[in-house]
Amino acid sequence: MKIHKLILVQIIQALLDIFENQYYPDKTIERVFKKHPKWGARDRRFFAENVYEIVRHRRLYEEVLKNIFKKPFSTKEEYYQILFWIHWVKIHESIPEDIELNNHWRSHLQDPEIQKNLQKIKIENPAIYQSFPDWLYDLGQQELGSVDWASWSVYLNQQAPVYLRANVLKVTVEKLQSEFQKENILLQNFNDKTPWVIELTRRQNIFSSPLFKNGFFEVQDASSQLVAPLMHLEPGMRCVDACAGAGGKSLHMATIMKNKGKIISLDLYAHKLEELQKRAKRNGIHIIETRVIESTKTIKRLSESADRVLLDVPCSGTGVLRRNPDSKWKLSTEELQRLNILQKEILRDYSKMTRIGGELVYSTCSILPSENQKQMEWFLSLDPGSWEVLDEIIIRPPTAEIPFSYYLKKGDSVPHRASDGFYAMSLRRIK
Repeated sequence: MKIHKLILVQIIQALLDIFENQYYPDKTIERVFKKHPKWGARDRRFFAENVYEIVRHRRLYEEVLKNIFKKPFSTKEEYYQILFWIHWVKIHESIPEDIELNNHWRSHLQDPEIQKNLQKIKIENPAIYQSFPDWLYDLGQQELGSVDWASWSVYLNQQAPVYLRANVLKVTVEKLQSEFQKENILLQNFNDKTPWVIELTRRQNIFSSPLFKNGFFEVQDASSQLVAPLMHLEPGMRCVDACAGAGGKSLHMATIMKNKGKIISLDLYAHKLEELQKRAKRNGIHIIETRVIESTKTIKRLSESADRVLLDVPCSGTGVLRRNPDSKWKLSTEELQRLNILQKEILRDYSKMTRIGGELVYSTCSILPSENQKQMEWFLSLDPGSWEVLDEIIIRPPTAEIPFSYYLKKGDSVPHRASDGFYAMSLRRIK
């Protein structure tokens, strides 16, 4: 396979930006795409996939580099170039002959010791081989058990597919698929149990499509699309999305409510709500009102006013590491402790916006019980008898028989397919 020098240079620069300057991978890739608008689909895919794979497996590649390469590197660019080639050798076992590379580095990269070293690490240290910080790997085993965590640690290093949600206010799922076929973009239904979830079969730029600009669809993971249906929404309801962010779930709520009623979308950050307003306009949705949480008064003013409240709380994001692999290197035990406290505060204070007889949904994109089941156990113990548990979704790890993660709702005997790891519980307020 021929590697264009310009793309290799851009990959190395992207790694510098991500690891040295703490840029987000998705924003870095988006910026490079804008800088090189003439790149074709193959070049864009090659660039993005290799950047993400090196971010995912950073610890493993750095361990191999440390074990095999003894000579110091003269520049950071050289360091990340060798990191790229270790990644390449892991997959392809050799490097192209036409690549300009220092003979010293080439000789090491052609050394079979690299493959031997990879196998040794795989056997002796799974935390390094799966590229997790020791503390996070140990925490996963502690909270989920060694068997489930072993499956998750492999799964979370796989490339995440792209899923769409048809905006049924404007188009049917079948019509959207038909229109995409005219643009030579192929889709498939993800799951019989969730027919509204559509999977993009091949990565390509869909944001330039008139279908996106006209608000016919939103990009939203298959698991994330399970949350709004859990809220038992009906047209005309008054709802609050209390940690709305850029509003993917608010938009989904509005479509289920047939654009009738009211959704108050709250967040601490005005720029996120501004993005939600743009998306709502594109989607043809007019029932969403955005409010910045300026103080505790913002929440108190909404006390017992909502038929439905969604608390999609800030969390570790361990369930979406396939999409945000850099989070592995940014997360810490201190941050987890801070998030655990914040989740409790949001549950305790924001739940009061639910009217008696109304329903509350708590959700995270975490797979850790300490952020999920244990938080709900704590919340229900605060005032026993005040809340009735209606439903719960727990994402299970993939197995050899079920290669995708799957979820079980309360009372289910048959698992349903899901994608990212997440958790949700719905409750009715009794008093």
